[in-house]
Amino acid sequence: GVTRLLPLRYNPGMTEPNSKVVTRFAPSPTGALHVGGARTALFNWAFARKHGGQFILRIEDTDQTRSTDESVTGILDDMAWLGIDWDQGPDPADPANRQIGDRGPYFQSQRLDIYKEHLQRLIDAGLAYDDGGAMRFRTPDHDLTIDDAVLGEVTVKCADLEDFIIMKSDGFPTYHFAVVIDDALMGATHVLRGQEHLSNSHKHAALLDALGLERPTWAHIPLIFNMDSSKMSKRDKAKTARKTAKEFIQQNDMKSLVEKLVAADWIALLSNEQENNLLDEFVNKKNDEMRVAKHLADALSITLPEIEVADFRASGYLPGALLNYLALLGWSPGDDIEKFDRDFLVERFDLSRCGKSNSKFDREKLFRFNADAIAELPTDEFKTQWRSYAEQFQPELFAKVTDERFDPMALAYHQRSRTLAEPLNIGRFLIENDDDIEYDEKAVKKNLKKNDGEGFGVLKELRSRYADCDPWSGDAAHKVVHDLAEEMSIKMGKVAQPLRVAVSGSTVSPPIDQTLEILGKSSTLARIDRCLTLQTAAAE
Repeated sequence: GVTRLLPLRYNPGMTEPNSKVVTRFAPSPTGALHVGGARTALFNWAFARKHGGQFILRIEDTDQTRSTDESVTGILDDMAWLGIDWDQGPDPADPANRQIGDRGPYFQSQRLDIYKEHLQRLIDAGLAYDDGGAMRFRTPDHDLTIDDAVLGEVTVKCADLEDFIIMKSDGFPTYHFAVVIDDALMGATHVLRGQEHLSNSHKHAALLDALGLERPTWAHIPLIFNMDSSKMSKRDKAKTARKTAKEFIQQNDMKSLVEKLVAADWIALLSNEQENNLLDEFVNKKNDEMRVAKHLADALSITLPEIEVADFRASGYLPGALLNYLALLGWSPGDDIEKFDRDFLVERFDLSRCGKSNSKFDREKLFRFNADAIAELPTDEFKTQWRSYAEQFQPELFAKVTDERFDPMALAYHQRSRTLAEPLNIGRFLIENDDDIEYDEKAVKKNLKKNDGEGFGVLKELRSRYADCDPWSGDAAHKVVHDLAEEMSIKMGKVAQPLRVAVSGSTVSPPIDQTLEILGKSSTLARIDRCLTLQTAAAE
């Protein structure tokens, strides 16, 4: 028989006994950072920080056909936004050419010689063999048991083990081979990862044992599912877009959908023939192309579900709120505590408080977390956060916010906004041209046309009084509303709501004094005048 444990010929850089905790996060740069990956990174980071150890970021880019520099940059940027910093790994300032720490390179594509050296050791010992140009590892002929810090002892029977490929014919290692070599040589003492990797751990244990390398402590944490118990995946975006597209086609036809897509710059994606084939394949579940889903979202006004960290950033979530919520997916600090910051997480984090059952991603709960986090921001910090967000994600809308309107809009929407996107989304009427306000027909009917157009009558009286209101201010404008209600012996709402519809197009806005303060006298009068033309048009 062959020897199962290979003696080490040299110290590969492993940590000394009783040394500090070393954890790692090793994403594949084949796309954006999934929230599940961010949660894994967070747990590894928190565990290392709790024990005064080291947290390593390693890029597993052996999938040469799908790995991109753009994905690397995005992953590093999203982690930095969340506040998950690393002690060793790519340099955020120049990830392609520089690294932090002395256990690198931290890109697997730059470590091929290391893998080949360890492969040769297995070949020499008769533990790896050629299979059509690829190399397979000869698995042991006995049961394998790992001691998981969350799940306890997990055993796989010998009969369920099979030889597996560790080096592909293109000279690149498989995930299984590269990960065990890297973890050992980088000194990882603890590997926290999702339970989908549990079945891989016995393969990894067999490889480590064969190479004479020390096993890390594995801790497999719960998976993250949607509320309907389906796995949370980027394919959820394609499913949402496909469902809406099919509904549109049923009500209209495919030609109408293509026409809508052309209006949404679909024509710029590919040649015309390819576009239509791509769309047809997407609708018929033959591809899940994200670019198709995004074009459909633009054309059909669909909001795609947030799956990646970048999605939540673009939707206006605060990093602290997202980090707080992610920490609760598979871990609990105890004492019925749900709201906390990074320092608290580090202080309380322990593997014994990680759960075994899958977690469900409750977007409504995260939404509430974010609303509370925004409300708790100091006013100046809210202004800073909102400006930074809007300049990056809503530049065309934000360009319409004049310096004079910025502070009062921030004051009006600070406590009303649940995301950083909402001040401009729900307050869009404040920055639109006076002639571009769109009226909600139900609001017009209820607040202006009802009772033979009594709301229009209120508007005419307000128009007359506002013309003489000088100097203009929110307080002064509010006093006019108050005084008119008293004179007419009606409730304030009977005056304020027709006015609100006239200036905003709907019945929802900040308090009327704040709204009119932001709009100013000129816009207020112009919008009342335009709204009064609705009565004239109706009469005609």
